[in-house]
Amino acid sequence: MSAETDTAQTETARTDTAQTDTAQTETAQTLDAVADPPVDGSELIRFDQVTKRFGDNTVLDRLDFSVDSGKHVTLIGPSGSGKTTILRLLMTLATPDEGTIKVGGAYLTHEERGGKLVRAGEKHVREVRKNIGMVFQQFNLFPNMKVLRNITEAPVTVLGLSKDEAEERARELLELVGLREHVDKYPGQLSGGQQQRVAIARALAMRPRVLLLDEVTSALDPELVVGVLDVLRDIARSTDITMLCVTHEMNFARDISDQVLMFDSGRVIESGPPQKIFSDPEQERTREFLGAVL
Repeated sequence: MSAETDTAQTETARTDTAQTDTAQTETAQTLDAVADPPVDGSELIRFDQVTKRFGDNTVLDRLDFSVDSGKHVTLIGPSGSGKTTILRLLMTLATPDEGTIKVGGAYLTHEERGGKLVRAGEKHVREVRKNIGMVFQQFNLFPNMKVLRNITEAPVTVLGLSKDEAEERARELLELVGLREHVDKYPGQLSGGQQQRVAIARALAMRPRVLLLDEVTSALDPELVVGVLDVLRDIARSTDITMLCVTHEMNFARDISDQVLMFDSGRVIESGPPQKIFSDPEQERTREFLGAVL
């Protein structure tokens, strides 16, 4: 092999290494910027031409929408219109077939490498997703762990908090949701409403910038719904957490929302402040839906 060839290969290797280092530095800088995104009314979540299919069923169809930081946005619409799928995409429980999602200015399931947009690695996804917490329809508590550990487990293992710090935060949150006296109980010893309030505290323990609420009262007996909704109202009024909520509780949506989005067939067909959507909707489909649920 000639000296010229050796030199060329060395220069190529140096160039490749430099490009890789530059790409990694740019990714790190991007993630640093969104690790603690500001709550200043700027855009926090962006769906850009997102399509999601399950077999032959297109659940989201080239969806465009955004959520600003600190805002409370409620998604309404008939079952199967794609609302819960949006939350699952944000939690990376599903991935878009087309389009991109950004949280705090960073791509969620993609990242830029060498000027190209490629599927993101798990480290990138975890870092961006740290800003998001979710409360599910089912409580999903660990049945073999007491209430306190259900709340502290993720902050200790994921965020690296000390046990003492995590427990202090958990006790404060249990006070917030009215369950401090149940700290040493197992989930099976609690009512459904109490379990859901523990699930809310668990989501808040990760200090998310975005709280996703997926029909959080749908699995509860009617007499337990009010207590859970009151807790969420208090959180909406007393914190600057951005909230994205899927619910059929229209009075709750009217109370806490800055914006309501009406979904049908995987697209937003109408959006506006709650007083406009609930009192004077423009779309006939919105009027039909509200007439059925109000």
